[in-house]
Amino acid sequence: MSEKAAGCEIIAEAGVNHDGDEVEALRLVAAAARAGADTVKFQTFDPDELATAAAPTAAYQADAGEGSRQAEMLRRLSLPLPAWARIAREAKDCGIGFLSTPFDAASARFLIQETGMDRIKVGSGELTNLPLLLDLARLDCPLLLSTGMATLQDVYDALGTVAFAHLSGKSERPSLAAMREAFAAPEAKTVFARTVVMQCVTAYPAPHDQANLRVLDTYAALGVTPGYSDHTLGTDTALAAIARGARVVEKHLTLDRTRPGPDHKASLEPDEMAALVAGARRVSQMLGTDQKAPAAAEIENMAVARRGLVATRAIRTGDIFSTDSIAPRRAGGGAAPARLWDLIGQPADRDYRPGDWIEG
Repeated sequence: MSEKAAGCEIIAEAGVNHDGDEVEALRLVAAAARAGADTVKFQTFDPDELATAAAPTAAYQADAGEGSRQAEMLRRLSLPLPAWARIAREAKDCGIGFLSTPFDAASARFLIQETGMDRIKVGSGELTNLPLLLDLARLDCPLLLSTGMATLQDVYDALGTVAFAHLSGKSERPSLAAMREAFAAPEAKTVFARTVVMQCVTAYPAPHDQANLRVLDTYAALGVTPGYSDHTLGTDTALAAIARGARVVEKHLTLDRTRPGPDHKASLEPDEMAALVAGARRVSQMLGTDQKAPAAAEIENMAVARRGLVATRAIRTGDIFSTDSIAPRRAGGGAAPARLWDLIGQPADRDYRPGDWIEG
């Protein structure tokens, strides 16, 4: 796994871009690793549990050739459960982390038990599915929550559900009121500290002007780890999110953006993913710390660019310093200009020639 730049994890979201082909999934793992991503992520679901036979596809899915029925699309894009252990093993062999978003509790338990997955990514569509979220939170793995389509109250309720799972006894009856009470509990902060909340816009592709990256500040203030799941075209928004404070960034990966399928069009190809990883490292390095001090690269220029106090004419020992005899100039040394006010009216401690530094 590549070294995370200043704590920013890059997740290559392979999702369903394998098009139901395990060999393609393995190729996506290798491509994500070569691009330098920290983690490759897929989606694991039971088509019959996820959608009814009559559930429609989204317009962008229909436009991508997926027809009008969601269930048919999901069956085409699903992989058999035994494939996930092989895909996870390939990720390990490639030196990259493995995740797959479960859409039901049984899939989550399978992924944890059979692949060793130790975190759970919850997709935006399941953020308001609080019964499922409660089941997932009770598996006691750190959660990554995408917040596409959500209001801030939806986010609060989801976090309250995660807190309820950890703070209440299993005999306590769940309710929306109980989730909101758990969200407000002081102890919830310890739960939030191990939770990633990711800004997301559920559109494929998402408009850049609707990315709303400032909400990352709102998430950070909750005590969670802020992240960004990016569906915009290109890499600009993802890099801006890192600059805004995102500590986890997810971006779709495809082997060929021209392929038919719901997510290929809004995905990066491998060389673009590599450029995102490189850019993320640069941006993360740019962030530095919250402390202001001279940078190492500028220290040698301080004596050249800053002024110091110097004699502007000959001064004899005992002469009284005045604004006619000393002034700030670029001279490679001398006392800081702010010392001028203290020195005016004081006697000179020695003789000075014009241009001599006043050390004061």
